[in-house]
Amino acid sequence: MDAHLVDGTYELFRHYFAVPAAKDVNGQEIGAVRGVLTSVLSMIERGATHLGVATDHVVESFRNDLYPGYKTSEGVAPELLSQFPILEEALEAMGVMVWPMVEFEADDALASAAAKAALDNRVKQVLICTPDKDLSQCVVGTRVVQLDRRHDIVRDEPGVVAKFGVNPHSIPDYLAVVGDSADGFPGVAGWGQKAAALVLSQYRHLEGIPKDWREWHASIRRPRVLSESLFSAWNDALLFRTLATLRLDVPVFDTVEDLRWKGPRPNFEEHCRRMKSPDLLRRTVAAGSARSR
Repeated sequence: MDAHLVDGTYELFRHYFAVPAAKDVNGQEIGAVRGVLTSVLSMIERGATHLGVATDHVVESFRNDLYPGYKTSEGVAPELLSQFPILEEALEAMGVMVWPMVEFEADDALASAAAKAALDNRVKQVLICTPDKDLSQCVVGTRVVQLDRRHDIVRDEPGVVAKFGVNPHSIPDYLAVVGDSADGFPGVAGWGQKAAALVLSQYRHLEGIPKDWREWHASIRRPRVLSESLFSAWNDALLFRTLATLRLDVPVFDTVEDLRWKGPRPNFEEHCRRMKSPDLLRRTVAAGSARSR
């Protein structure tokens, strides 16, 4: 079996900006919700058997306590934020396991689920369905990979190296110095992607970088400038790495069989009625009947 782990937050944002607006019978905006449900159903129709979806039920997390500049829900359209609980309830009614995150982030749930699923010998491959660069740190060989469903790109460990210039285990260090504007931390001054890739491909982690720039590998340009910049902002760099490091201790499931899709629950019909989506109900029921044979 394969385990498909879906970034529900990314999917909801993507569909919000990609599909027409739509109201349910109560006048609530649900266009993005219908888009995500249809997308998840298409995965099931194409053969996905074990899957879970992680969402940011609350955008803020424990990282906001560590760094005041970390991303918040400020500026996110209310019409988008209001669809998160609707999506979570609809996915559960659809029979899909959902991880709505409050203290942690959806990325933490995906990382925890990937690590746990990979321990099960029955799992052939773990596919983390998101293009988010943060999740690249979870990639392991060809067993745990990222799947960009929008562009049909699978990124395994060599793919991570090809894209970022470093191995997956160095991604948090890479993001620490390069920064991540989406998450709200700036990185270290003077450190671009090329410099970070070259340095961390040699030393892997921040602690492995020699404090004396004259000991740096000969291929690294501007070693003195980079060294002075890094070690003068050392505590910030370590904090940014902590922000970029995904947690692996989020409670997600007891056994990988908890991820098996067995068809919709009885209340899914009511969700589809409210969303005015009879075709979604028909297709989901048909997929469930096919699985039960």
